[in-house]
Amino acid sequence: MLSRSKFIISVMLLLTMVSFVNLEEADALELDEFGSRVMRRGDEGIDVAVLQQKLKQLNYYKGSIDGIYGGGTIEAVKRFQQDKGLKADGVFGQSSFDVIPDLEIKLNPNISRDDIILLARIIHGEARGEDFKGKVAVGSVILNRIRSSQFPDTIRDVILQKGQFSSLMDGQANYYPGEEELQAARAALLGYDPTLGSIYFYNPEIATNTAWISRRNFVTRIGGHVFLR
Repeated sequence: MLSRSKFIISVMLLLTMVSFVNLEEADALELDEFGSRVMRRGDEGIDVAVLQQKLKQLNYYKGSIDGIYGGGTIEAVKRFQQDKGLKADGVFGQSSFDVIPDLEIKLNPNISRDDIILLARIIHGEARGEDFKGKVAVGSVILNRIRSSQFPDTIRDVILQKGQFSSLMDGQANYYPGEEELQAARAALLGYDPTLGSIYFYNPEIATNTAWISRRNFVTRIGGHVFLR
C-alpha cells in the first residue's frame, strides 16, 4: 500500500500529465465501425450504440443506449424499416444503412476532452493486456458509478475517490494512453456498456481484499475481470 504522500503524488501526476496527451488526436478519432457489418440480435459494440442513438433521434428507439442489439433495438429497427418500405425483419443490413439519415452523433456536451483523456488513462492502467471490449468495460464501470447515488457524479471525482482503483495507487494510470484506450473511452461515453450496468470489477487472479465481493451480485466476466453490481 502506498503512503499518503505517494498517493497524492500519483494523483498530481495523473492530472498534470493529461495536458501532454495529443488532444487533437483524441478529437480526430472516428468511430467508423458503423456500416462495417450487418447488425442483428445478440450483436454488441460501438456500431450498435451509434445505431441506437440514431434511432433515438428519429424517435424509433425508446430504450437506454447500451450498445447491445436486444429486443428493444430490434423493434425500433422493424418500425424504421416498415416506414422506409423495407422488409421489417429487425436485421440492420445494407438496405437499412442506405436510407438512415447521416445524423451527427455527439458525446455528452458536459464531457470535456480532459475527461475523455482522464478516462482513457484509467482504462490503460486498469485494463492493460485486455482486448478492446475489456477496456470499454472498465470505462463503463466508471460511467455507471456517475449515475449511481453511491458514488460521486463526475468522471474526475469517481476516478480520484481514494482506494478505488489500484492503477492510481501504484502509478500505472500515469502512463500515456494509446489510441485504443482513447477509442475505448469514447465508446463507453457513447453508451456501449458490455458490463450491463456494473459498478464494480476485480481481477480474481490478483485480488487480495475480497471480503466485499460476497455482498455484490455477479453480472459477467470479460477477459480477466469479473463485473458486479
